[in-house]
Amino acid sequence: MGAEDRRTLAARYPGLAVEGAPHRHDRALRALDVTISATVLVLLSPVLALLVLGVLVTSGTPVFYRGERVGRHGNVFTMRKLRTLRPGAESRLGGLYGSELTARTREETTRLGRFLRASQLDELPQLWNVLVGDMSIVGPRPVRPVFFEHLTEEIPAYWQRLVVRPGLTGFAQTRMGREEAWAEKLAHDLEWIADRSPRLYLRIVAATAVRVLRQSLAGSRGRRA
Repeated sequence: MGAEDRRTLAARYPGLAVEGAPHRHDRALRALDVTISATVLVLLSPVLALLVLGVLVTSGTPVFYRGERVGRHGNVFTMRKLRTLRPGAESRLGGLYGSELTARTREETTRLGRFLRASQLDELPQLWNVLVGDMSIVGPRPVRPVFFEHLTEEIPAYWQRLVVRPGLTGFAQTRMGREEAWAEKLAHDLEWIADRSPRLYLRIVAATAVRVLRQSLAGSRGRRA
């Protein structure tokens, strides 16, 4: 591959992702996204309000983390989460990558943030991203644009994630830990992309709920000990 091809490769990925024919289950999956995200946002709005107040009281503003992520067809969107890191952590972590980023992120996590991450309650605002169509409940986890550039250079097939909306959870999250190689995570993401269906979607949602519950219980036991 020539230098010009390498230079323009990332720019061509979104076009490649758009070329494929729509999947037969995409409309049904989108209907599930809208139904689940709207229902959970309404039911858990009091919980979200309390969490917002907790972040504000314990570590001030901003309450929400907003970060750019690469979405379906290469469209960049703003992903929202409850802030779990100390104020200004983004500027201190911005140039890090891989295991170093993971280690430093742990150091920057607030006390409330550790609970929010363990319970994954910090992800609740992403239901808004799902509702407006930036994300799905199930799909590959969204990555930052700068990471996407690195990963498409290292893993040529990485662009295929752009065929679907990024998700709150997915096969990789239910089967693997955070420290696993990106290429291994991609294999699970591509399995979802190829086989996605309402039945599989609901299986992944159920598996995620079980995993989150176990993590929350383990974290609770650890704090008591």
